[in-house]
Amino acid sequence: MAPIADRDVMNSADLMFFAAVAEAGGIGRAATVLNTVQSNVTGRIRALEQALRTPLFYRGTRGVTLTRAGERLLPYATQVARLLADAEQAVLSDETPRGSLRLGSMETTAALRLPRLLTTYTGKYPEVDIELELGPTKSLIAAVLDRKIEAAFVSGPISQDDLTAVPVLDEELVLVAGTKLRSHDEVVAMLASKQEARVLVFKTGCSYRLRLEGFLGAHGLVHVRRMEFGTLDGIIGCVEAGMGISLLPRVVAEPMQRSGRVSIHALPDGAGIAQTLIVYRRDSLLTAAFERFLDCTYELFDLLPKEGLELATLRTGLQVAE
Repeated sequence: MAPIADRDVMNSADLMFFAAVAEAGGIGRAATVLNTVQSNVTGRIRALEQALRTPLFYRGTRGVTLTRAGERLLPYATQVARLLADAEQAVLSDETPRGSLRLGSMETTAALRLPRLLTTYTGKYPEVDIELELGPTKSLIAAVLDRKIEAAFVSGPISQDDLTAVPVLDEELVLVAGTKLRSHDEVVAMLASKQEARVLVFKTGCSYRLRLEGFLGAHGLVHVRRMEFGTLDGIIGCVEAGMGISLLPRVVAEPMQRSGRVSIHALPDGAGIAQTLIVYRRDSLLTAAFERFLDCTYELFDLLPKEGLELATLRTGLQVAE
């Protein structure tokens, strides 16, 4: 491909239109999102393709799909759009937190740990609009790396050069089963003896699921069937009904145990301890809204001051969570 002679032929507006079409999957749908006419979007995409001397989309009756060149360009176009949004917010917000703050969290953390934090933060900074995305650790990390969200609460261990990973708290994960199972050994024996035995898990990418599958592998329980759920309530309800066992934070399971709905069983030798982290890109341009959110997080979870916290994070030697 010949180099582009004129540096101005590919500009940020072209890239933003390209990213919108890629996300919407069609010219017309992108025009609606961008609040413009379809011919304007078509003209922008054609100009960009001419500048790059290569097609970026395959056109079809049902919309458009990215070519190989388009797939390579999309991460850069998305990053440009995000940087422009960051720049605008940085200029307009001065020292007063306002605008949007896009966060992610595991569902259990969002349900049990974030309400107090979010209530405190929104009470102090009412001009900030928080968007919270729920998901498993793997997808949340990908969303942070792709700049779709600014930070996420995930389960460790994590080690990624592009991320700052700050330990927030430790959760103890316990086996949660029906009330008839009275010990860890009885849970293992049940899983080993019954062909219909099931473990109830979140979808692939959940760190708790990975730990449960590690537990099964360590006990040679490779035959045990998985039943996937999209919500914590679904898992809890099915455990209570005797459909299977799961691995959940003790803080989730203990109220149900006290009311006689389930039994809980600790994993031996500290195998159930899972660290919850907040992660964000090292190269992020921290807005006033995000800076104040970090301040609230440090204060609520009684963490070290920022300087000491960063040093402690670098010393943890965390490994990648597969």
